[in-house]
Amino acid sequence: MGGLEGNKHANKKLHAGRGPVGKTAVLGMRERGGRIQARPSQQMTFDEIHGAVHESVEPGSQLYTDDHAIFEGLDGLFYRHETVNHGIGEYARGAAHTNSIESVWAVLKRGLHGVYHHASPKHLGRYVDEFIFRLNEGNVKVHTLNRLDSFVDGVVGKRLTYAGLIQ
Repeated sequence: MGGLEGNKHANKKLHAGRGPVGKTAVLGMRERGGRIQARPSQQMTFDEIHGAVHESVEPGSQLYTDDHAIFEGLDGLFYRHETVNHGIGEYARGAAHTNSIESVWAVLKRGLHGVYHHASPKHLGRYVDEFIFRLNEGNVKVHTLNRLDSFVDGVVGKRLTYAGLIQ
């Protein structure tokens, strides 16, 4: 998440290249049932990705990702892993696709651009948590009072003070 270098004011440009420069990566996973987990990461390393997968995904599960090298090694003992290669225009091959998690990023980005306009890396995790909660609990088939109960359960015992916010 982060703006394009070309759109920044001259004194805000990092002049450090293209691609992920000046951006914060967000790692996300979507279960077959639709529940989502996501969190920002300052350094998306092999160990962090594999640790998050081993922490969150049940052994024996089928994983679908793009063909980024950081996902190599997931196929084998614990998981079955298939990839799609966006670089050659492949977005789905049989059951293998990343469309579900791509729709999560679309909602998150549209919400940030349309509602908040900006999210600093310092507070990006709070914004990600808000949108993931909305996506996970926003099913209109679930009664409104049950959705409110899940919201209250999520905030009980948590307090954010202004001093804690600006640290």
